[in-house]
Amino acid sequence: MGFAQAGFAQLAEDIPREKTFIADVLTGRVGTPANFNVFTTAWRNPDRGVQQLMLEPLWLVDYVTGEVINALAAEGPIYNEDFTQMTVKLREGCQWSDGVPITADDIVYGIELCMQDSGMSYNAPFNLYVDKVYKTDDYTVVFEFKEPNARFHANFIDRWGGWRPFPKHIFEEAEDPLSFDFNPPISSGPYVLKDFDQAGYWTLWERREDWDKTPTGILYGMPPPEYVLFYYYGDAANKVIAQANHNLDMTDLTMEAFRAILERNEYSRGYRKEYPWVVNVDPCMTGLTLNNDVSPFDLKDVRWALTLAIDIVDYIGIAFDGAAPMGVLHVPPTPVYQEWYYKPLEEWLKNLTLDIEIDGEPFKPYDPEAPFRLVEYVKERGYDVPKEPEAIREMFGPGWWKYAPDVAEQLLLRNGFTKDANGKWLLPDGTPWKIAITAHPSPSHPQHRNSLAAAQQWRNFGIDVTVNPSEAYAALAQTGDYVVNDNWPAIEPWGGHPDLYRVLSPFRTSYYRPIGEQAVGHSSRWYNEKLDKVIEEMEKVDWDSDKNLQLGMEGLKILVEEMPTIPTFGYPGVVAWDEYYWTNYPGAENPYTQPYHHWPNFKYMLPFLRPVER
Repeated sequence: MGFAQAGFAQLAEDIPREKTFIADVLTGRVGTPANFNVFTTAWRNPDRGVQQLMLEPLWLVDYVTGEVINALAAEGPIYNEDFTQMTVKLREGCQWSDGVPITADDIVYGIELCMQDSGMSYNAPFNLYVDKVYKTDDYTVVFEFKEPNARFHANFIDRWGGWRPFPKHIFEEAEDPLSFDFNPPISSGPYVLKDFDQAGYWTLWERREDWDKTPTGILYGMPPPEYVLFYYYGDAANKVIAQANHNLDMTDLTMEAFRAILERNEYSRGYRKEYPWVVNVDPCMTGLTLNNDVSPFDLKDVRWALTLAIDIVDYIGIAFDGAAPMGVLHVPPTPVYQEWYYKPLEEWLKNLTLDIEIDGEPFKPYDPEAPFRLVEYVKERGYDVPKEPEAIREMFGPGWWKYAPDVAEQLLLRNGFTKDANGKWLLPDGTPWKIAITAHPSPSHPQHRNSLAAAQQWRNFGIDVTVNPSEAYAALAQTGDYVVNDNWPAIEPWGGHPDLYRVLSPFRTSYYRPIGEQAVGHSSRWYNEKLDKVIEEMEKVDWDSDKNLQLGMEGLKILVEEMPTIPTFGYPGVVAWDEYYWTNYPGAENPYTQPYHHWPNFKYMLPFLRPVER
């Protein structure tokens, strides 16, 4: 951490601090720092600048503006009448950073390579649907499908993930595309690799001289920072020290650390300038993922018991001091998703019953009063909150499940669980029930905060729980080497569009892979034939149709009933921005784009930042 304390000059004397933007790495220290091949199923820390600066997708979604941006594609996807063919028109004038034009040859080659090798990303969905792919000219690509699919373009929309083109003229020279480290990487985005730390702590990028040959430059102009440094500081205290010394422009923090930086640095600010300070439009739903291939999490009763053993008010208090919106669906309770899904499903949630009776009546687990209980906690903490019910639901969520440890106990007892003399739970085979939660390595990340809160709730319930932060948490999830982790309970929705294909499709049966194999769907390894039918129907209707909205609701109902993963609260983005060197961030008062440094949209934020003369 000497870098943070001694100053920017320690990195390189020829890199001016005032021309450099410094951001934290959200997903931790890079395990394979010399490997920039993010096109395989292996985890390569794409948020160290690879997805934000180096790569441009065909399309990119911005959940703040609510638009799908045409990046390397010149326009939206063009389907034929029965959705058996999709045409993509590419943007002309874009070049790889070595001066080679980006053309249809790159797209066709990349798709065919991914279909040939199961170790490449998107191998499964491409083989499931693509009959053939070809070009009709240098900037037109045609996909012909094996069966109708009105949602195939979703594979190419970048939103912390999406198939991104890579250079044919580079990869076709590689002996093995899976072991190829793509170093030095060739960029389609506005920055190129300058240097990186062999220990995986930092990656430095330099603005391309031909930045105007990229979608970023063509759409938004030149990004003012000549250099962008992604640096992993680890502990939140280190981030506070770094930003107080003006060596960290943009970072995520814990709520405690955020308060500390406001006291230490007059130039620091959050997304909002008052409580709850957090980003409240984030389209990610946080929670807990259970490995459904591991006993006893393969039992629906066990999954529901763990859910009902959580007091959501205490849970959010532990995780974020109350500053997070609760939600029971596998989509976040942002204002738009409350309108699209939470409100239409409210009566269904209120009438939902579990297969268990309490006092002779079927048990209804939903608690619409939970946000008002959270308000009382927030008031006790000394914060001002609105009084209107609608405003409370918008800020703290529409409701959650009842805290019902007595019901959770009955669900376990009828499945052969018992308790020892100390009130600790024993598995049906008589051994102590121990849960090791594989956690995100950063203590400021909402995933990590979920692990801490869940561990305390389940300990109170009588389970022996440990939290194991790991820099390899993402890789372990992909191979199924965990029992519970804090990965998203479902892939995030688009944020700016009601379509839920992205949320539901990873759970399809054909994507299932056993433990030990790389997951191609959701890492929970749960699948359901009823949900398969919903997904198949979605692929036959336009994503703007009412029918698609209804199918999304049906899919959410199945997830709620089966509870393969446990949604808890919408992502409360606690960000701290230092305005000492740079200003004009996309805060709540000027939300021109998404407000994070780790999203691929970051390259579209940079042209709007303004240097501060010091």
